[in-house]
Amino acid sequence: MPAQLDKLLNAEDFRQAARRRLPKSIFEFIDGGAEDEITLRENRTAFERRRIAPRILTDVTEPDLQTDILGTPAAAPLLIAPMGSCMLAWPEADIAIARAAAAHGIPYTLSTMSTTSIERMARAVDGPLWFQLYLFRQREFNAALIERAQKAGYQAMVLTVDLQAGGKRERDLRNGVVLPLRLSLRQIVEGVTHPRWALSMLHGGLPQFENVSGYLSAESAGLTIAARAAQNLDAGFDWGGLARIRELWPGKLIVKGVLHPADAARLVAEGVDGLWVSNHGGRQLDGAIASADALPGIVEATRGDVPIVIDSGVRRGMDVLKARAMGATAAAVGRAVLFGAAVAGEAGAARVVGILIDELQRAMRLAGVPRVSKADGSLLG
Repeated sequence: MPAQLDKLLNAEDFRQAARRRLPKSIFEFIDGGAEDEITLRENRTAFERRRIAPRILTDVTEPDLQTDILGTPAAAPLLIAPMGSCMLAWPEADIAIARAAAAHGIPYTLSTMSTTSIERMARAVDGPLWFQLYLFRQREFNAALIERAQKAGYQAMVLTVDLQAGGKRERDLRNGVVLPLRLSLRQIVEGVTHPRWALSMLHGGLPQFENVSGYLSAESAGLTIAARAAQNLDAGFDWGGLARIRELWPGKLIVKGVLHPADAARLVAEGVDGLWVSNHGGRQLDGAIASADALPGIVEATRGDVPIVIDSGVRRGMDVLKARAMGATAAAVGRAVLFGAAVAGEAGAARVVGILIDELQRAMRLAGVPRVSKADGSLLG
């Protein structure tokens, strides 16, 4: 690990370091949310509002973080959330983050809109891999993605259902980050004033969304493919569509984007293997309930029948402990590790994951929790 990374002590330190390294438009593309960013802010404050009531006189010499996440053994109740366009932060950032996750024994979720293909990721990383699927109107294309993930050995399918349309991200519009990407005078100036980033982009080239290359005959590189894909999301996907996906995918099926208890209960009745509580990191529907606020109702509605993953707002190891206490099986992180990769590639991502796991161990000791499996609602003050 580069020596200078020792000086970065938490996820926010990496966020600020990434702010300095990246052009403003790229940093805000990663950091920002939709419209007034109400949900983006609430995702953090919802975790911050929760309090732990520590237990005492408990042997916490060796906290046990081992967790089974939908049949995938993990060294901690933590995994990497799917993220698209990661290469804008660092060349081959998808692979860098996945390798960092594998080194720490936690699953990595590859996005449909990643800049690394399903097959190339499977060849490059020796660790647990999940695949996140967006739903396109062309059912044959969805089926092809599912088949590719199955053949490549992905252990779980994460079906994202909260993207019927793209959110209105006003920071991106103001910064000229539009689809397709157009090189403006502002972006040229940003490249000149951030030479390390510009040189890395020149070396790696513009992102190519390899999983959707060729979709609707879109062979060009960069964000043009993302634009065409976004225009073809299936806004009509419903319960019947879910049943079709269930038939196509024989492995573990997790539905991501769940915020309402009634939906959670029905998903369990429909036979899904897991739920992923998420508001897409505040990047889609502004004003949506914070994930940590939605979690208790979903836990109550499902009564422990299926594992539950939560994302959106996870920045500390303590957040992971709070999520477990509220009934989640595991917490997922996205922006935090991407900022780590933006600072120092695989080493930076690994440092962020290590910090989160170390914070969780420390929180367990101080809260009197010897095994993460013992973290439950009695911990909440």
